[in-house]
Amino acid sequence: MNSIRGIDNHERLDEELYHDFETDDARKKRLARETKELEKLEKTFSQKGDNAALLETKKKEMEVKRAAAASKGAKVFYKVTVKDNGMGMPDKDIPNLLGRVLSGTKYGIQQTRGKFGLGAKMALIWSKMSTGLPIEVRSATRKQTYIAYYKLDIDIHKNEPHVHVHKEKPNPQKWHGAELSVTILGNWQYYRAKVLRYTRQIAVITPYAQFSFHYKAEDERNSVNITFVRRTKKMPPPPKEVKHHPASVDLELVKRLAATTATSNLQSFLFKEFSCISKEYAGRLIDEMRSGADVETRPGELDNKQITRLHQLLHEAKFKEPDGSHLSPAGEYNLRLGIMKELNPDMVATHQGDARVLEGHSFIVGAAVSIGGRDIKPGINVYRFANRIPLLFEGGSDVITKTALKRINWAAYKINQGSDKIGVFVSIVSTKIPYKGAGKEYIADDMDELVHAVKHAIQQCGLQLKVKITRQQAAREQKLRRKNLTKYIPNAAAAVFKVLQSMAQAPAVGDKRRRLEAEEDILSPVTRGETVEATLAQRLTEYVERIDTDMALEYQMQQGVAEAARQDVYLMPLGAQHEYGAELHSNVCVLKLLQPA
Repeated sequence: MNSIRGIDNHERLDEELYHDFETDDARKKRLARETKELEKLEKTFSQKGDNAALLETKKKEMEVKRAAAASKGAKVFYKVTVKDNGMGMPDKDIPNLLGRVLSGTKYGIQQTRGKFGLGAKMALIWSKMSTGLPIEVRSATRKQTYIAYYKLDIDIHKNEPHVHVHKEKPNPQKWHGAELSVTILGNWQYYRAKVLRYTRQIAVITPYAQFSFHYKAEDERNSVNITFVRRTKKMPPPPKEVKHHPASVDLELVKRLAATTATSNLQSFLFKEFSCISKEYAGRLIDEMRSGADVETRPGELDNKQITRLHQLLHEAKFKEPDGSHLSPAGEYNLRLGIMKELNPDMVATHQGDARVLEGHSFIVGAAVSIGGRDIKPGINVYRFANRIPLLFEGGSDVITKTALKRINWAAYKINQGSDKIGVFVSIVSTKIPYKGAGKEYIADDMDELVHAVKHAIQQCGLQLKVKITRQQAAREQKLRRKNLTKYIPNAAAAVFKVLQSMAQAPAVGDKRRRLEAEEDILSPVTRGETVEATLAQRLTEYVERIDTDMALEYQMQQGVAEAARQDVYLMPLGAQHEYGAELHSNVCVLKLLQPA
């Protein structure tokens, strides 16, 4: 690391200055403690009779722990590289895109991925603070014949990019996209699970993307190489930018819009800068202001009192709610496909709710609930997504976690909350996610409209799973019932045949016996050898299968399987006859037969 930063490596002159210095007494105590632990380990293995290879493995584990404890205070630096094959960044714009933290007026709102819009800049600043090294950038657009290479950092005080190196490199492969490399201080051992969990959840919510993760360790055995394959080419439509809804703006935004608008009068300002306001409605709002402004007043000439009155009126008046057509949810298809690809559950149900409105911002909640699967712990496992980005931290305070754990009666859907492996996936998309906290790691739980939408989406998934679980239970019980009945068929057939043989050999006594023989003729086939024990066993097997099917159908009807959504199914007639007769109703279907020609 020092060689990369241009610093010479110096030998220590005063060991006592360093935090890893160990006095003679401390070293003696440590060695005595390690010797005692080793003797205890050898004694335990000798008593159990375990082999020497296992003992050596345990000794190596102890050595690794000692080495880890010794290097606990040592700083570890990592070079992180992210590369894509996207549209790339224009050469001349790269310094300002990555080396300047911008702030400006938003003339519209749009669903965006991420939380702050500062990801690359935050990585650059973290690199500068921890190592002092600049970031390396390679980028090329589709029309660009070369690869633009930059080595730059940011002047934090002046908020300006500082370019160390700028080159144009050949691009024979006609690659396009961006590649960023940054050297940072980190702790892979601590955050390894979180990094892998994050990448896996990205693969769940974006099954239409293929990406790889590689971690190269000093010991190749500890390296990690994972590729998340693409399973579909069906992508969600891109989100659209829309004007601000009147109910969503704050006072400062109204001031900025009024100061920068290109419109010449107040009526046009309200009509063109905001959504859901017609020209006629804009005139009515201006009349309602009663603050000295009229339809011809220039927006830039409004004083503070007039703008404050306008802002108040925008929040008090009623407007048409945004329809949510500008949002881009992942969709049930992609969410289901991603879960099946990464978790391989036994069953999964998905639901996407309608667009709703919260404080002037439309939002859509999509949910999925899975049962079983790999790498899923028993109980409820919650996976949260905001604008298709996983949320990993502070989950206990999130509306999704609280709803899944406290507001859903899982037993009503035949799901055992304690023992079943339940995966709850909820994705919320909006032009403004109602985060709580500066880190934007969890979503507010104090908004009734959002709570109701999340709960409704999970409940709809539960209803779908209830139908599947009921069918599964019915099939399992039917199989068990058939197995139990079939097990006794040979004994029952043998006993019945023995009784019939005894009756056939005895003389017919009494009117009832003679009448039964005349009507049913049961004993004659036994006497002639036509009915044998195997014949009875075959008849009993056929009867068990028939009655078992009838009982299973009746059981399913009682459990409500038939209450699931019904679907019309049509069979194309062979001829031109399309006249139908009366409906024939049964427990499972309704038939409408063709009238005879």
